[in-house]
Formats: sequence, structure tokens, C-alpha cells
Amino acid sequence: MKNKLTLALVALLIAFGSPIVNGKKDKKDKPLPPGLEKKAEQGKPLPPGWQKKLKVGKPLDKDIYSHAKVVVPIGKDGILTVNIDGRLLRLRDKTREIIEILK
Repeated sequence: MKNKLTLALVALLIAFGSPIVNGKKDKKDKPLPPGLEKKAEQGKPLPPGWQKKLKVGKPLDKDIYSHAKVVVPIGKDGILTVNIDGRLLRLRDKTREIIEILK
């Protein structure tokens, strides 16, 4: 009975294309395209479209976070305020979750 259940579970995972089975990666932290990465390394500003990715409750991409300048250091609550190309964001330090978009 246990073997049949395990076999059925594996068959379902294969049939419905589980990310584990297909080897697909999560798209949250995918890197910038090579051209944008090069510009970012040279200190040039990020393209205007990055602001569309900002949503309260969602984590800030690593590549965008790497351009941040800390305005208010981490408080006792684990929240910090950063400036990214003139936009102020309050984030949880450990997860980079956006708490508030100030400006």
C-alpha cells in the first residue's frame, strides 16, 4: 500500500512538471542581463523599469539591493531604510522584504 502511494505521488510530480523534477529555478533572484550588469558595475543608474518591481510585502531583488545606500541603519526591530536612485524603502534586514515605500 505504501509503495503504491509513493509511486502515485512520483507519477503526479512527473506528470504536472514539478520544478524539482524539471530542474527549473525560482525567478525571484535571477541576475540582471549582462549589459545591465556591466552598466551597474560601472556605477551607472539602473534602468527605469526596476521601480515596477517594487511591491510592499515582496522581497527586493539582490541586484537592486546591491545598489542601495543605507540611510537609516538597522534598528532593534530589524528594519533599515535604504536609498536606491532617489527612492526610499524600508526593508527587513534578513529577508529584504519591502515594508514601506516612502518616496
